[in-house]
Amino acid sequence: MTARGTGLLIAGSPRPADRPAQFPRLLPADGRPAGLPAHLAQHGPLPYRGGPGRLIPEVTESGLTGRGGAAFPVGRKLAAVAAAGRRPVAVANGAESEPLSAKDRTLLRYSPHLVLDGLQLAAEAVGARRAVLYLHADFSLPGQLASLISERRTAGLDRAEVEVVAAPPRFLSGQETAAVNVINGGPALPAFTPPRTFERGVGGQPTLVQNVETLAHLALIARYGAGWFRAVGTADEPGSMLCTIGQADGSSAVAEAALGTPLRDLLRFSGQVQAVLAGGYHGGWLPAGQAERLALSSAALRPAGASAGAGVLAALPAGTCGLAEMARVARYLALESAGQCGPCLNGLPRIATALAGLAGIRPDGCVIADLERWAGLAEGRGACHHPDGAIRFVRSGLQVFAAEIRSHQQGTCTAAGGRAFLPVPAGPDSENDWRMPR
Repeated sequence: MTARGTGLLIAGSPRPADRPAQFPRLLPADGRPAGLPAHLAQHGPLPYRGGPGRLIPEVTESGLTGRGGAAFPVGRKLAAVAAAGRRPVAVANGAESEPLSAKDRTLLRYSPHLVLDGLQLAAEAVGARRAVLYLHADFSLPGQLASLISERRTAGLDRAEVEVVAAPPRFLSGQETAAVNVINGGPALPAFTPPRTFERGVGGQPTLVQNVETLAHLALIARYGAGWFRAVGTADEPGSMLCTIGQADGSSAVAEAALGTPLRDLLRFSGQVQAVLAGGYHGGWLPAGQAERLALSSAALRPAGASAGAGVLAALPAGTCGLAEMARVARYLALESAGQCGPCLNGLPRIATALAGLAGIRPDGCVIADLERWAGLAEGRGACHHPDGAIRFVRSGLQVFAAEIRSHQQGTCTAAGGRAFLPVPAGPDSENDWRMPR
């Protein structure tokens, strides 16, 4: 698979002269947050189409898919909400809850007006007069973005009224139905479906929920066209995406890369990398040797049991116990569940406890069989995809770290030290919290 116009730009770095002309797309070339005058000077005014539905064919032709992790075709989503009618609502979802990801807040800090343009254009496309910017309250962004929205309103740029709604600090708060629940004044709990959000969401109205990066791409497509968007990426997966790239030395950066870019162009592979986590804590583990031969695309990663997801790539250094890392993350995912259905209430805690035992020395001989059985019972049965993502993370790790499992069974651990590597946010520290969503 070959990416057309393959390029990479690290957030905050100047644009090198030898980079393809198509980059940077989403982030400012000078590495400074783009204020409204600079944004308008670069991109011009909002290219409103003059009525609902008129932008949708071009978005469909572009092949844009959601950049929040699910990669659903954006044109189809817009068309479904537009067809539902009844005063729809448009939501920009910036509640980035994946601990390994920083791409949404980077985009909102450096290119906020691209996101806000995309929100306005999406609102027009589905016929919405009300729009919501939904993001975490534990950053300084909500206040800053509220000021930018006021500035845009004064300048007469926006046609849909925009409000900022704060998301609680939970892993599931960015899930689509959980976001709708919060905007409606409820807890950040995923809802059982049907009805789907595009049928009945915020205020009982048809609701479009799109990741903020997706909306920024939409704003560019509306200006420069579907052909321009397709000039990079692959034929089946066009365009670029923002990636949060964690290197084995502990450094990390947000980068923009064309779909189809080889992972070896994004990660520094060496003898110091033992495995790569692609797709974050709902993604999959890959042996370093295999990951080095793959590319940033669903076509390349899904057959290997991983996913591009929201663009998270994390290299696990040699000398780190993969089992201990898995156990820590699995416990976090169990504690962060909604606790409202059997797979989360019972399955994830049992899996986390079993992994903690596996990460010890000479684990119980039944632990692998227990993990496989509980994973099978929990998969595909949750109110949302949280159990499925956690199980993907665990199952792939059991395969990739098979040699480490054998070492533990024999009474040794190959890790050089006990220092944790993957980030796990502070939160509930009691198993009682599995039954008590915050």
